[in-house]
Amino acid sequence: MATALEQIGAKIAELEAKIADLRVAERELLSLEKAAARKTGTASAPKPRQKPRPKAALKAEATATRRPKLGGEKASEPSATRQTIGAAITEVLGQQGALSATKISAHIKAMGQDVSNRSVSFALQALKKRGLAKNTDGKWAAPKTRGRRARPSPEASGGETEVAG
Repeated sequence: MATALEQIGAKIAELEAKIADLRVAERELLSLEKAAARKTGTASAPKPRQKPRPKAALKAEATATRRPKLGGEKASEPSATRQTIGAAITEVLGQQGALSATKISAHIKAMGQDVSNRSVSFALQALKKRGLAKNTDGKWAAPKTRGRRARPSPEASGGETEVAG
């Protein structure tokens, strides 16, 4: 019987040794988990996407936040509005008739507007798409104006209209 009790005591000692080893391993795992949690951290929530705003509102906001230029126009001076390249081209074509793109560019520069031949060429192509300019043999011209049928005005019909009353 002493041998059976000794065997049981030996088994208990082995199991206690295993329990001690498992507790040591558990402590090591907990310390490793804490170190990993400190390094990685939790991911922040994604930022909500903003709804697109109209471009006009974005431009107004951008100009409102922009710093004024130094040495620009004074507040008391009247600001001169610049003519668009397309409007300047139609004006030149109306005055001069058919011209090449380089001559149109030279006329616009003579009017005091700083433009390049390339920008004039692009503007001419845009005017052509809209039907406001035509190109014949390398010369650009304003298209022929179509006559509109005039509406008869009440004044031209022969006097005043009578009001019944």
